[in-house]
Amino acid sequence: MQATQFLINTLFDLYLMVAILRVWLQLVRADFYNPVSQFIVKATNPVLIPLRRVIPGIGGVDWAGVLLIFIVAFAKVTTLQLVFGESFPWIGLLIASLISVVKEVFSLLFWVTIIRAILSWISQGYNPIEALLHQLTEPLLAPVRKVIPPLGGLDLSLLVFLIGLQFLQLLFNDLLTRLL
Repeated sequence: MQATQFLINTLFDLYLMVAILRVWLQLVRADFYNPVSQFIVKATNPVLIPLRRVIPGIGGVDWAGVLLIFIVAFAKVTTLQLVFGESFPWIGLLIASLISVVKEVFSLLFWVTIIRAILSWISQGYNPIEALLHQLTEPLLAPVRKVIPPLGGLDLSLLVFLIGLQFLQLLFNDLLTRLL
């Protein structure tokens, strides 16, 4: 049963990451001609285009994309429930879906930042993945750089951001354990 749960979690989480990245790319106005961006667009368009006919984007936010994120998370939780025979009330499914989205956002923020840091050490020229990661993380790191500027050529903003992100993730987990 663990293998089945692993497979279901992995497949849904991968598509959930792609859906979150689609909304994130639009929020930061990243380069959509980047090959990685094109992959994300092509992977989400079959579901997103019909949703956009019903739900418009308002205020610079792609609300159809946000709904897609919650649909994928809800499908994941519901599939796990059906496979393992557990029964949750609808409100429980919605809360579990929201928790799944928040955890995936934390995970994605962490890994995008870590991969950006590693690529910055080893890159040798233009790399489309590194350029995209820079566009995704720069709006998050710029406020940290205003408080802690680079020291002698060493940029500590990534480290401070990751520590803050881990703190928020632990705080979220503490709140969940107290509420549930």
